[in-house]
Amino acid sequence: MSKIADYLQEHLDGEVTDSLEVRRFFSTDASILQIMPSVIVYPINENDVRKIARFSWQLAQRGKLLPITARGGGSDTSGAAIGSGIMMVFTAHMNRIITLDPKKEFVTVEPGITFGSLQQTLYTHGLFLPPYPVSSAYATVGGGLANNAIGEKSVKYGALGKYVEKLSVVLANGEVIETKPLTKRELNKKLGLTSLEGDIYRGIDTLLEENHSLLQDERQRIRTLHNRAGYNLFDIKKKNTFDLTPLFLGSQGSLGIITEATLQLVPHNPQTELAILSLDSLAELQDLLPRIIDLKPSICEMINKTTVYEITRLSPNQLRGVLDNPSADIHLILEFDDSKEGSQKKALKSLQKLAERGGGYLRVADNNDEREKINKLRRSVATLFFETRGNAKAVPVAEDVSLPLDRLADFLHKAIDIYAAAQLKPAIWGHAGDGVVKMHPVLDLAQTGDRQKLFKVSDLIYNTALTMGGSISASSGDGRVRAPYLGHVYGKEARQLMLAVKKICDPHGILNRGVKTASAQEVKAMMRSEYHHQRHDYLPHS
Repeated sequence: MSKIADYLQEHLDGEVTDSLEVRRFFSTDASILQIMPSVIVYPINENDVRKIARFSWQLAQRGKLLPITARGGGSDTSGAAIGSGIMMVFTAHMNRIITLDPKKEFVTVEPGITFGSLQQTLYTHGLFLPPYPVSSAYATVGGGLANNAIGEKSVKYGALGKYVEKLSVVLANGEVIETKPLTKRELNKKLGLTSLEGDIYRGIDTLLEENHSLLQDERQRIRTLHNRAGYNLFDIKKKNTFDLTPLFLGSQGSLGIITEATLQLVPHNPQTELAILSLDSLAELQDLLPRIIDLKPSICEMINKTTVYEITRLSPNQLRGVLDNPSADIHLILEFDDSKEGSQKKALKSLQKLAERGGGYLRVADNNDEREKINKLRRSVATLFFETRGNAKAVPVAEDVSLPLDRLADFLHKAIDIYAAAQLKPAIWGHAGDGVVKMHPVLDLAQTGDRQKLFKVSDLIYNTALTMGGSISASSGDGRVRAPYLGHVYGKEARQLMLAVKKICDPHGILNRGVKTASAQEVKAMMRSEYHHQRHDYLPHS
């Protein structure tokens, strides 16, 4: 072991390793980037996290930088789950449910628990946490909080942050704070603290006071439902409360490390209605989508015809018998989960009328076989991720764009043109009800031409979204991949505010260094020459 790894192992309860094989595995996440960490730590408890942060802080005070990265399942596509220095992997030990109160409908968890594991427990109590991501089998709640995640149910239930009551956060110097709404009196006490916590409250409070008008203007300019670009300075200060929770949500571990979260839950209804609505043109989508949203679906996903074509090309039998009109421009997958069965039936009748008026075709799952077919369509997009054309693979680029609903169809038209001009297949899917668009072009990262194409397409996609009042990041965060574009999202002054927030909370630049601040040159230097999906967890086993 290196001296650092040996020292950490002596002082921590969790395991420490600097094995090259393990470090090489943790040098990548689901993004196109790669950074080799120095040491891997599997903290057992919050005290381990505090000691690690304190150790790194003390080194930084002596001019020696050893950054810290917090990591869950590694499903991050923005390059935020990788980093040099110390990699803290929470899935090994800090993956417990601490408290579950079914009557009061809340749960307190550690960050390493997966959404899937948590949901299975909650279902037995007739409850669930709605904003689970598609990768819930291995995506962690800590990662979801770090990104303020959304999922297929967010069209009805909103983002994960809506369900957070309070957080325990380890700051850059090892202090532990609890974030929750504070009264004016409670805030004044925080402002008087002589700790880093006090510095943060004073710094953020002053920043918000001095830049109130600027922040209001920036908020109004971005009209989309979901925006994770930069730091959320917009929801901290409300009329009667001050709450740092929104600041840490979506900060991707760059301001503090979440070690515990108390979350509100909602009743779960397993009896739902599923349907597919196939539309022959994007113009029909533009007309019908607002009316569909008025019906309050719990899921409103989309898959375009190119996606269906590519899935069928790769796996000819996968969607056999699933779609009655596979050549339709766009297919919407819809679910209704209202607790009253009559309300679900009523929504389906209204949906049928909309389909008839708009020229669409509606297929309702009236038995288990039909339900499985629709679920098969929902899962089928994963087929694209395993395509290989030589060294070329589907890569996550410009894949988390968010649009105002009234501009979604316009954006899809322009995105198709951008891909066509780059001679790429415009396979598009996402959360139509939230205006979230995802695309994974097939590219060879070892080829200079494909790398240039990657950045050209990203520039055009992001700028198109921004001109329509959208965001470059709906829920996956900026990480390092999208950090160079933050100057396009916010004006120069607002961009400087984001950098000031980082300085206030992490003055030595210890926490997830480069996340939300990386330059285009730095991103290019970190790019992999070959993309692959993670296959092994590399967790310690007793």
